[in-house]
Amino acid sequence: MTRIKSLFVAAVSALAVSACATSNSGSDGLYATPTGNAPVTANPTPYSQALVCLSGHARQQGRPAPRIAVGRIADYTGQLAPEGGTRVTQGAALMAMSAFAKAGARLVERFDTSVAELELRYTNSQLIGDDTEQQGFRQIYAGAMPGSDYFLIGGITELNANIRSNGQDLFAGDRIDSSPAGVFSRRVYVMNVALDLRLVDSRTLEVVDVVSYQKQIIGRELSAGVFSFFGDAVVDLSAGGRSLEPVQLAVRAVIERAVLEISSQLYGVSAEAVCQFNDPIGPSNATGGVQLNTAYAGTEAPYVQARTDVNRGHDRRDSDIRSVLRGTYR
Repeated sequence: MTRIKSLFVAAVSALAVSACATSNSGSDGLYATPTGNAPVTANPTPYSQALVCLSGHARQQGRPAPRIAVGRIADYTGQLAPEGGTRVTQGAALMAMSAFAKAGARLVERFDTSVAELELRYTNSQLIGDDTEQQGFRQIYAGAMPGSDYFLIGGITELNANIRSNGQDLFAGDRIDSSPAGVFSRRVYVMNVALDLRLVDSRTLEVVDVVSYQKQIIGRELSAGVFSFFGDAVVDLSAGGRSLEPVQLAVRAVIERAVLEISSQLYGVSAEAVCQFNDPIGPSNATGGVQLNTAYAGTEAPYVQARTDVNRGHDRRDSDIRSVLRGTYR
């Protein structure tokens, strides 16, 4: 009898669970209501506000906004995820376009011109109508499309999955098997992503600026459990959590920091001076223009940095940033 009751309870429980989904759609045409109701939010990085601030300052000062085209920013890491697909976003070029838009640059499309080329082909065949033209179809005019002043290309060049990891495990219990026992586990691991970008003069194809940045990403895992006997009953209780800083958001952050550096060059303004934000890298390299002989100018000029100095931005070797970082150093 007890066995029959147990089977009956299990069957009722299964039916209760299956009642959440049905094969008959409701009046709204849905079989089930999707889980979750989080609203759409913005997707900023720590550098988004600085990009917008730099754009506003450039407009107030009457500085001309350059025309920028973004080319391929490919994934050169070649790493694949175990569940399939690539481990790094393939949309880095789109992130760079969004970053330049925040910085106030005038963007010209060069990344996906398939629709424009098709429209041009249809226009050349007089297949597209236009009410504003006397002939009734769209005309092709020389010089109708503005050219770019500079274009940005490059790639994601590093993805190091396990720079460092450590963990702790703790087990506590009595020698008597029936006494309660507990276990605790903690894991921390660090990875990083890096990219190399270059800004090219569209007229001469001269590389006028090069930026190479990396960002470290941290992941944590925590778990704890208790095991014990209570008479004839066994209790095994465990809980835990795992968190990983978003890899793709880290790529966006590195791109936005690189675009902030390049935009400071184009506007000839130090972003830190006008927007007052702290960054471990230090002041941006604003030299008043984008030229090969000034991009790596000496530190005697205002707001100029030597980006080739490996000590710059290092928390133990660069004295200029120690005061803004937390912690003590021996």
